[in-house]
Amino acid sequence: MNQATFGKAIPILASLDMKRTLDFYRNVLGFRTEHFEGFSYGMAVRGDTELHFWACNDKHIAENTSCYIRVKDVGDVHRELSPRLPSLQAVVRTAWGMDELYVIDPDGNLIKFGQESSAQ
Repeated sequence: MNQATFGKAIPILASLDMKRTLDFYRNVLGFRTEHFEGFSYGMAVRGDTELHFWACNDKHIAENTSCYIRVKDVGDVHRELSPRLPSLQAVVRTAWGMDELYVIDPDGNLIKFGQESSAQ
């Protein structure tokens, strides 16, 4: 039996305030952003990474949602974001062999940046 070919997955995260959400992804995380239908839907793109957002009024949904973004150098991401996110924690080495950096957006969505650990 042939298996279907899958394309790129695009997470759709909850946004409690689409303008604020897109401003954060543009001004803090460096994405290009756009909105549709009176700020009821948004998109953020940086390189090959694409995130979508839907307007939501339930904070519980956003606070229980996350997205994993693989990067080539999580240290570079940390150095880029540190000046814009003063409370950004250090990169964490996980038991499953990844170096990860965690960012919580203004809505409560957890964005994890990670790369395979170089010290295995």
